[in-house]
Amino acid sequence: MSTETRTQSGATATSQPSGGLPVGTLIAGCFAVCLAQIALAMPATLNGLFQEDLHPVGSQLTWISDAFLLPVSVLELTFGVLGDLFGRKRLLVGGGALLVVGEALAAASTGIHMLWVGQAIAGLGAAALFPTSLAMIAAGTHSAKERARTITIWAAALSSGGFVAPVLGGITGNYGSWRWAFIVVTGLALVSTVLSQLLAHNSSAPEGRSLDLAGQITIGIGMFALLYAVIQGPADGWSAPPVVIAYVVAAVFIGLFVVAERRAASPLLRLDLFRNRAFAVASFVAVVGMFSYLGTAYATSIRLGPIQHQSPLRGSFAFILLNAWTLLLMPLISRLLEKVSPRWVLGSGLGLMATGDFIAATLSVHDRALTSLILPIGLVGIGFALTVSSITATAVNTVEVHYAGMASASTSLLRDFGFTLGPAVIGAIALSHAADQFTSKLTASHLSAEVKAAAGQVAAEGGPLASNSVPPSSPPGGAVPLALEALGNGYAIGYVICGLSALACCLLSVIALRGKGDKDATMGITEEEPAAA
Repeated sequence: MSTETRTQSGATATSQPSGGLPVGTLIAGCFAVCLAQIALAMPATLNGLFQEDLHPVGSQLTWISDAFLLPVSVLELTFGVLGDLFGRKRLLVGGGALLVVGEALAAASTGIHMLWVGQAIAGLGAAALFPTSLAMIAAGTHSAKERARTITIWAAALSSGGFVAPVLGGITGNYGSWRWAFIVVTGLALVSTVLSQLLAHNSSAPEGRSLDLAGQITIGIGMFALLYAVIQGPADGWSAPPVVIAYVVAAVFIGLFVVAERRAASPLLRLDLFRNRAFAVASFVAVVGMFSYLGTAYATSIRLGPIQHQSPLRGSFAFILLNAWTLLLMPLISRLLEKVSPRWVLGSGLGLMATGDFIAATLSVHDRALTSLILPIGLVGIGFALTVSSITATAVNTVEVHYAGMASASTSLLRDFGFTLGPAVIGAIALSHAADQFTSKLTASHLSAEVKAAAGQVAAEGGPLASNSVPPSSPPGGAVPLALEALGNGYAIGYVICGLSALACCLLSVIALRGKGDKDATMGITEEEPAAA
């Protein structure tokens, strides 16, 4: 069981047994993060079924994924603090319980809005599980070698969730209903909750930590406003007053967050962490690199589902390619993190992701063969396997073990903020471009005035995805090839943007992480230093 230790300041902190990380904690933490990733990734494999059953219009399809991702991004730092203060085991159990409630509600939903609510509640649970599972594991390790090994195992568990999700979604969607996928995840969440209660050893680090309400409120409002503006821009118009106001609110409140953190006695995020070059680079790459990865996953899910109308089981093939590599390459990645500078691991992974995206952008929208996806999506998957482990190790290794909770929460926040931006930005750009091209092509086409009018009305109400989903025999059905071509070109641009983002991160990692000491250097922060810069 856990033991209590007395810090220099006299505060009591719960720590892991001195013999090393308990196996029960590792099992509970890895199962929890795997569950959270399953819940995060699964909706992407079901977008085609959501389109057919719930008939979402405009940006509503994007909100299914981002209703889950938004609370994850906004609340991870707070859950990191709560774990440090009150014990990480409680959060691991509570996060699993929230996932049970959210996934059950999503399974029972009869409309798009109820599905959003279920996703949001499940996202609250995942917001607790992502940083807490990593903090428990990081706090229980006592050497660079042990930490590299356990972080690699944790990253493999996270990635295995992305491997299980498409298989689960594909099988249940193909042979039953998309609701069955949520029912199965509800059961897994129950198992995770029980495992956490029975196996996990508690740990905490309350000294110098307290809730930062000003920081939480400002970052919450700022990130929600930014996400709203990005997602609603194509549907409402980029110059629409609500969208413009949302961008202004986002800028103001993110700025207020920085001010609040600089003044807080115990900030939600220690800004002085970013003085360390390795941590700052890893943080930037966590946002932009993970934006590239999930943007690729989202573009692929839309290509196979709502655009090509392929079955969820066939669509799951691409997601297996994206996520299976972390498990297969785990021994190699662990050794690389021990022996090789992180800039080469990061650079190689991001370079592979960029290459895969550029190849994917050249695929014809009429090419329905799954074999065509093996090379580009496989390269992105291998690149992600290298990238996600090295980002986590680089960020966590730059701070003292005492700040493992904050470092892991910060890393999780930035990674999942990138995940949140992926579907939002790529969906916004792709749909905006597709809508413009579809309108232009429709006007210039030789279709009858009746078909043009009907197709234009469908596009005005539901966008190019709705135009691509009408029956070919209906009056606007003659415009389906135009919608298909426009969507293919729009999401090809999405792949290019993901590739350019990964390439930029690749170059930054190789250049900025040069120099002796980046691999194992820490901030050198002691418990007696002030909590904020």
